[in-house]
Amino acid sequence: MDKVAQVAPVSKATLYRHFENKKALLAGVVTELCATFLQTMTLSSGQTESLENTLKRIAGAFVDLIYSENALAIYRLVIAESREFPELSQLFYDSGPKVGLKQLEAYLLRFNHDAKLRSDNSAFSADAFFSLLKGDLHMQCLLGIKPLPSEAEKKQLIDQAIIFYLYGMHHAVQ
Repeated sequence: MDKVAQVAPVSKATLYRHFENKKALLAGVVTELCATFLQTMTLSSGQTESLENTLKRIAGAFVDLIYSENALAIYRLVIAESREFPELSQLFYDSGPKVGLKQLEAYLLRFNHDAKLRSDNSAFSADAFFSLLKGDLHMQCLLGIKPLPSEAEKKQLIDQAIIFYLYGMHHAVQ
């Protein structure tokens, strides 16, 4: 709480008026970080544009989120606190990854019903999509081995993942 008060810059008393303790502060930060991405997911799932364009928008929001310094810092913090604060890990998963997966799964299921997409397992398809965007590059950024990708690198990652994903989805069940 001392470090947060210094960085904010606010007094510890101000922090404690808003957050009862470190756990509440961390939970608030995690929830807010996940909410931004999930808002994009919600907006995307209501659109009537093509599957490819919607996936590009979702991928853009996802990549911008997971490759941001704030998200990487929160991810590291959640992992570091997981033993002492397992509720934070569960909150993080339930507030972000789980909801994002479920929303993408529902979106893909709609395309499957319209015969625009062929997948026997929309849960796996949603997980595979996000995994293509995360992969080894995210691990290296998380570990500080590699710098954050540039906008051009993120665009290339998204474009390649979309092509691979759509090609794989089209050919996986034929």
